[in-house]
Amino acid sequence: MATIDELRDHLFATIKALRDPANPMELDRAKTIAEVSQVVINSAKVEVEAMRVTGGISATGFLPTAAKTITSGDGSASESPIDRARAQRQIMREKA
Repeated sequence: MATIDELRDHLFATIKALRDPANPMELDRAKTIAEVSQVVINSAKVEVEAMRVTGGISATGFLPTAAKTITSGDGSASESPIDRARAQRQIMREKA
């Protein structure tokens, strides 16, 4: 499990397995999956806070981030506002 989407898929698969009347998942296993998932979710909350503090500069790839480029109406690509802000912060750090 490397992304929030994969975690979400895994949790929904666990719910589906719990509800399977023919072969339900053992309750202890489902509880363990839920507990481990909560730890992962809590680490994602820390990542969100770090991204907020750094302006999105720091990311692990677990959570999706803004696209590197945006496309204008004429089809040309340009930097996203987030990338521009990152570049400006980098320039300010280099000047300091």
